[in-house]
Amino acid sequence: MTEKREYTDDYPEKTLYIPGPTEVREDVIEEMAQPMFGHRMDRMTDLYTTIVEDTKDFLGTDNEVMILTASGTEFWEASTLNLVDENVLVPTCGSFSERHANVAERLGKNVDRLEYDWGEAIKPEDIREHLETSDTHYDVVATVMNESSTGVRNPIEEIGDVIAEYPDTYFVVDAVSALGGDYVDIDAHGIDVIFASTQKAFAMPPGLAVCVVSDEAYEREVGKDSASWYGGFQRALDYYDRKGQTHSTPAIPIMLAYRKQMKYMLEEGHTGRDARHREMAEYTREWAYEHFDMFPEEGYESQTVACIENTRGIDVAATIERVSEEYDMAFSNGYGSQLGEKTFRIGHMGEHDVESIKELTDAIEDVAGL
Repeated sequence: MTEKREYTDDYPEKTLYIPGPTEVREDVIEEMAQPMFGHRMDRMTDLYTTIVEDTKDFLGTDNEVMILTASGTEFWEASTLNLVDENVLVPTCGSFSERHANVAERLGKNVDRLEYDWGEAIKPEDIREHLETSDTHYDVVATVMNESSTGVRNPIEEIGDVIAEYPDTYFVVDAVSALGGDYVDIDAHGIDVIFASTQKAFAMPPGLAVCVVSDEAYEREVGKDSASWYGGFQRALDYYDRKGQTHSTPAIPIMLAYRKQMKYMLEEGHTGRDARHREMAEYTREWAYEHFDMFPEEGYESQTVACIENTRGIDVAATIERVSEEYDMAFSNGYGSQLGEKTFRIGHMGEHDVESIKELTDAIEDVAGL
């Protein structure tokens, strides 16, 4: 059994360069220390309608937005329950897309995988061929936008354009580690459901999940006999229309922080935030090619997480530990048993910029003797 390890309130602060959680502005954190109020008060309506409508404005979407107390994982489950009767196609190219398939199987759905080697990106033409040639009707195609285990950014816009030709098939996108730091025109590419966690590129504390839902996805759920209770589109969106609140008690302090952070995000803008993340990604790739190599397929590198191939055979675990001890900076090893020492990952997301990423790469160079 796991033994209790007492929390001591005595830990050195670390600058986070992991694939989330990431750094949070100090004044955003301070917003969480406001006096508590009731989740059915008018103040809550003011707070929740503000963050929902600001999120729509930031993302430039006319679709509906749900913000629930949860991790993005909630919407893996909810979108499957809400939209899938029997069959779902899940292209897999890493740990999180594979986990999405596992969730659907656990929920009793028939899952067909379109499998890619880790590091490869999902190709729209492969999805088109599969949909054209398969005898199976798929209720949903479920794709990860940013496979943070491998550092791959899948071309969800082109994939969405393909799936839009199949009006009875819905397109679900896991954008947990990308939305807010990598521009996507949700409405233009037929994305029915796209969701994210706030502790990634939104640069927020963990605890909230954001989901954008098309009218078609909403109507699909309304016509089903069963759906998710907590993450049900109809239940959440109808309650918002009637009350301007969440159907269940939310994490009010984190929503206060969200309101503050979203004002910063609106000021920078969706395209401005995209440009800053692109600059960080380009710098990190150049650095990686100088000293190591990139793991993802060329041309499909993530804009928020660099997965760097350990071509020099450095001791990744020891390097991470020394950078943490000597520089108070945290970055990540490769994900899972497949990539643990073969790769390492740098999260360049949220409120970081090129200068702060350079501080980390300088520290890695020093510790690893590059």
